[in-house]
Amino acid sequence: MKVIILAGGFGTRLSEYTDNIPKPMVPIGGRPIIEYIMETFSKFGHENFFIALGYKGKVMVDHFKNTNIQEKKNWNINFVDTGSNTMTGGRVKRMKKYIGNETFLLTYGDGLANIDINKLIDFHKEKQKSLTISAVRPPARFGALQIDEKNNVVNFREKNQLDESWINGGYMVANAKIFDLIDGDQTVLEKNVLEKLVENSDIAAYKHEGFWQCMDHKLDKDRFDEMIKRKKMPWLED
Repeated sequence: MKVIILAGGFGTRLSEYTDNIPKPMVPIGGRPIIEYIMETFSKFGHENFFIALGYKGKVMVDHFKNTNIQEKKNWNINFVDTGSNTMTGGRVKRMKKYIGNETFLLTYGDGLANIDINKLIDFHKEKQKSLTISAVRPPARFGALQIDEKNNVVNFREKNQLDESWINGGYMVANAKIFDLIDGDQTVLEKNVLEKLVENSDIAAYKHEGFWQCMDHKLDKDRFDEMIKRKKMPWLED
Protein backbone atom coordinates (compact mmCIF):
# COMPACT_ATOMS: atom_id res chain seq x y z
CA MET A 1 0.00 0.00 0.00
CA LYS A 2 1.31 3.47 -0.88
CA VAL A 3 2.39 5.69 2.02
CA ILE A 4 2.02 9.48 1.93
CA ILE A 5 4.17 11.37 4.44
CA LEU A 6 3.34 15.04 4.94
CA ALA A 7 6.74 16.67 5.26
CA GLY A 8 6.37 20.24 4.03
CA GLY A 9 5.45 22.37 7.06
CA PHE A 10 7.56 25.13 8.57
CA GLY A 11 7.99 23.53 11.99
CA THR A 12 7.96 26.91 13.70
CA ARG A 13 7.81 25.47 17.23
CA LEU A 14 11.18 23.83 16.60
CA SER A 15 12.72 26.93 15.03
CA GLU A 16 16.08 26.34 16.73
CA TYR A 17 16.45 23.46 14.26
CA THR A 18 14.03 24.24 11.44
CA ASP A 19 15.58 27.56 10.43
CA ASN A 20 17.88 25.47 8.26
CA ILE A 21 16.13 22.13 7.75
CA PRO A 22 12.54 20.87 7.43
CA LYS A 23 11.04 19.40 10.60
CA PRO A 24 11.12 15.74 9.46
CA MET A 25 14.89 16.13 9.01
CA VAL A 26 15.45 17.12 12.66
CA PRO A 27 17.78 14.41 13.98
CA ILE A 28 17.11 12.19 16.93
CA GLY A 29 20.04 10.01 17.90
CA GLY A 30 21.91 11.32 14.86
CA ARG A 31 19.28 10.32 12.28
CA PRO A 32 16.33 12.30 10.86
CA ILE A 33 13.05 11.39 12.52
CA ILE A 34 11.48 10.66 9.13
CA GLU A 35 13.75 7.62 8.74
CA TYR A 36 12.29 6.07 11.89
CA ILE A 37 8.78 6.77 10.62
CA MET A 38 9.56 5.06 7.33
CA GLU A 39 11.04 2.08 9.18
CA THR A 40 7.73 1.66 11.01
CA PHE A 41 5.87 1.23 7.71
CA SER A 42 8.66 -0.87 6.22
CA LYS A 43 8.45 -3.27 9.16
CA PHE A 44 4.94 -4.18 8.00
CA GLY A 45 5.86 -4.43 4.31
CA HIS A 46 4.84 -0.94 3.14
CA GLU A 47 7.84 0.56 1.36
CA ASN A 48 6.33 2.64 -1.44
CA PHE A 49 6.69 6.19 -0.07
CA PHE A 50 5.36 9.45 -1.47
CA ILE A 51 6.86 12.32 0.50
CA ALA A 52 4.98 15.64 0.24
CA LEU A 53 7.71 18.27 0.24
CA GLY A 54 7.41 21.98 0.89
CA TYR A 55 9.61 24.09 3.14
CA LYS A 56 13.30 23.37 2.41
CA GLY A 57 12.38 20.19 0.60
CA LYS A 58 15.71 20.04 -1.24
CA VAL A 59 17.44 19.32 2.08
CA MET A 60 15.49 16.09 2.38
CA VAL A 61 16.03 15.09 -1.25
CA ASP A 62 19.78 15.66 -0.93
CA HIS A 63 19.94 13.67 2.30
CA PHE A 64 18.33 10.56 0.83
CA LYS A 65 20.41 10.88 -2.33
CA ASN A 66 23.69 11.24 -0.46
CA THR A 67 23.06 8.50 2.11
CA ASN A 68 21.74 6.08 -0.54
CA ILE A 69 19.34 4.80 2.09
CA GLN A 70 16.54 3.81 -0.28
CA GLU A 71 18.78 1.23 -1.93
CA LYS A 72 20.09 -0.02 1.41
CA LYS A 73 16.53 -0.40 2.71
CA ASN A 74 14.94 -1.39 -0.60
CA TRP A 75 12.54 1.54 -0.29
CA ASN A 76 10.81 3.18 -3.24
CA ILE A 77 10.87 6.90 -2.39
CA ASN A 78 9.02 9.45 -4.49
CA PHE A 79 9.54 13.13 -3.66
CA VAL A 80 6.68 15.46 -4.63
CA ASP A 81 6.95 19.23 -4.28
CA THR A 82 3.57 20.28 -2.89
CA GLY A 83 4.46 23.96 -2.36
CA SER A 84 5.92 25.88 0.55
CA ASN A 85 2.66 27.54 1.63
CA THR A 86 0.26 24.66 0.97
CA MET A 87 -1.84 23.46 3.91
CA THR A 88 -2.05 19.81 4.97
CA GLY A 89 -5.22 19.03 3.05
CA GLY A 90 -3.82 20.72 -0.03
CA ARG A 91 -0.70 18.57 0.15
CA VAL A 92 -2.84 15.44 0.24
CA LYS A 93 -4.86 16.68 -2.75
CA ARG A 94 -1.70 17.19 -4.78
CA MET A 95 -0.89 13.50 -4.32
CA LYS A 96 -4.06 12.37 -6.07
CA LYS A 97 -2.38 11.71 -9.42
CA TYR A 98 0.10 9.37 -7.74
CA ILE A 99 -2.49 7.48 -5.70
CA GLY A 100 -5.29 7.14 -8.22
CA ASN A 101 -8.31 5.30 -6.80
CA GLU A 102 -6.31 3.22 -4.34
CA THR A 103 -6.67 3.13 -0.58
CA PHE A 104 -3.51 4.58 0.95
CA LEU A 105 -1.64 5.16 4.19
CA LEU A 106 -1.12 8.71 5.43
CA THR A 107 0.95 10.22 8.21
CA TYR A 108 2.97 13.24 9.31
CA GLY A 109 6.75 13.57 9.40
CA ASP A 110 7.09 14.16 13.12
CA GLY A 111 5.47 11.35 15.11
CA LEU A 112 6.63 7.92 16.25
CA ALA A 113 4.48 5.02 17.45
CA ASN A 114 4.69 1.26 17.82
CA ILE A 115 1.40 0.91 16.01
CA ASP A 116 0.70 -2.29 14.06
CA ILE A 117 0.12 -0.87 10.58
CA ASN A 118 -1.45 -4.01 9.18
CA LYS A 119 -3.94 -4.24 12.04
CA LEU A 120 -4.79 -0.60 11.35
CA ILE A 121 -5.45 -1.49 7.70
CA ASP A 122 -7.59 -4.50 8.65
CA PHE A 123 -9.63 -2.30 11.00
CA HIS A 124 -10.12 0.24 8.21
CA LYS A 125 -11.43 -2.46 5.87
CA GLU A 126 -13.75 -3.73 8.58
CA LYS A 127 -15.22 -0.31 9.34
CA GLN A 128 -15.68 0.64 5.67
CA LYS A 129 -15.27 4.36 6.30
CA SER A 130 -13.49 6.86 4.05
CA LEU A 131 -10.85 7.53 6.70
CA THR A 132 -9.51 5.67 9.71
CA ILE A 133 -7.30 7.52 12.14
CA SER A 134 -5.20 6.12 14.95
CA ALA A 135 -6.45 7.38 18.31
CA VAL A 136 -3.94 7.88 21.13
CA ARG A 137 -3.94 9.41 24.60
CA PRO A 138 -1.42 12.27 24.57
CA PRO A 139 -0.84 15.49 26.54
CA ALA A 140 -3.86 17.78 26.68
CA ARG A 141 -2.30 20.36 24.35
CA PHE A 142 -3.57 18.32 21.38
CA GLY A 143 -7.02 18.22 19.84
CA ALA A 144 -9.53 15.69 21.14
CA LEU A 145 -11.53 12.93 19.52
CA GLN A 146 -14.88 11.73 20.83
CA ILE A 147 -15.41 8.07 19.90
CA ASP A 148 -18.63 6.09 20.27
CA GLU A 149 -19.03 2.46 21.32
CA LYS A 150 -18.64 1.29 17.69
CA ASN A 151 -15.30 3.14 17.34
CA ASN A 152 -16.79 5.82 15.09
CA VAL A 153 -15.51 9.37 15.50
CA VAL A 154 -18.47 11.58 16.45
CA ASN A 155 -16.66 14.79 17.38
CA PHE A 156 -13.27 16.41 16.72
CA ARG A 157 -11.89 19.44 18.52
CA GLU A 158 -8.48 20.78 17.55
CA LYS A 159 -5.86 21.60 20.17
CA ASN A 160 -7.93 22.57 23.18
CA GLN A 161 -6.94 22.08 26.79
CA LEU A 162 -9.11 19.11 27.66
CA ASP A 163 -9.30 16.37 30.21
CA GLU A 164 -8.33 12.80 29.36
CA SER A 165 -9.29 12.35 25.71
CA TRP A 166 -8.34 10.53 22.56
CA ILE A 167 -6.56 12.48 19.82
CA ASN A 168 -5.48 11.83 16.27
CA GLY A 169 -2.13 10.04 16.47
CA GLY A 170 -1.37 10.78 12.83
CA TYR A 171 -1.21 7.24 11.42
CA MET A 172 -4.16 7.00 9.02
CA VAL A 173 -5.70 4.90 6.27
CA ALA A 174 -7.71 6.73 3.63
CA ASN A 175 -9.87 5.87 0.64
CA ALA A 176 -9.29 7.90 -2.49
CA LYS A 177 -12.75 9.50 -2.14
CA ILE A 178 -11.35 11.89 0.50
CA PHE A 179 -9.65 13.78 -2.35
CA ASP A 180 -13.12 15.02 -3.28
CA LEU A 181 -13.45 16.70 0.14
CA ILE A 182 -10.37 18.85 -0.42
CA ASP A 183 -11.01 22.13 -2.24
CA GLY A 184 -7.43 23.21 -2.85
CA ASP A 185 -4.08 24.24 -1.40
CA GLN A 186 -5.54 26.15 1.55
CA THR A 187 -7.68 23.28 2.83
CA VAL A 188 -6.63 22.12 6.30
CA LEU A 189 -6.88 18.36 6.69
CA GLU A 190 -7.31 18.45 10.47
CA LYS A 191 -10.13 20.97 10.38
CA ASN A 192 -11.98 21.16 7.07
CA VAL A 193 -11.70 17.51 6.01
CA LEU A 194 -11.98 15.72 9.36
CA GLU A 195 -14.96 17.85 10.37
CA LYS A 196 -16.77 16.99 7.11
CA LEU A 197 -16.09 13.30 7.67
CA VAL A 198 -17.45 13.53 11.22
CA GLU A 199 -20.61 15.23 9.96
CA ASN A 200 -21.06 12.43 7.42
CA SER A 201 -20.33 9.66 9.96
CA ASP A 202 -17.58 8.57 7.59
CA ILE A 203 -14.54 8.37 9.89
CA ALA A 204 -13.41 5.67 12.30
CA ALA A 205 -10.79 5.51 15.06
CA TYR A 206 -8.38 2.67 15.70
CA LYS A 207 -7.50 2.90 19.39
CA HIS A 208 -3.77 2.54 19.96
CA GLU A 209 -2.88 2.00 23.61
CA GLY A 210 0.86 1.58 22.99
CA PHE A 211 3.67 4.08 22.57
CA TRP A 212 3.06 7.34 20.75
CA GLN A 213 4.94 10.62 20.80
CA CYS A 214 5.24 13.48 18.36
CA MET A 215 8.12 15.92 18.13
CA ASP A 216 6.37 19.22 18.60
CA HIS A 217 8.88 21.04 20.80
CA LYS A 218 12.54 20.82 21.78
CA LEU A 219 11.56 18.91 24.94
CA ASP A 220 10.08 16.20 22.72
CA LYS A 221 13.30 15.96 20.70
CA ASP A 222 15.33 15.80 23.91
CA ARG A 223 13.11 12.98 25.13
CA PHE A 224 13.69 11.01 21.94
CA ASP A 225 17.45 11.61 22.15
CA GLU A 226 17.49 10.32 25.72
CA MET A 227 15.57 7.19 24.73
CA ILE A 228 18.04 6.41 21.97
CA LYS A 229 20.98 7.14 24.25
CA ARG A 230 19.57 4.55 26.67
CA LYS A 231 18.96 2.19 23.73
CA LYS A 232 15.28 2.20 24.62
CA MET A 233 13.25 2.88 21.46
CA PRO A 234 9.64 1.94 22.24
CA TRP A 235 8.43 2.82 18.75
CA LEU A 236 10.33 -0.23 17.48
CA GLU A 237 8.89 -2.58 20.09
CA ASP A 238 5.86 -4.80 19.52
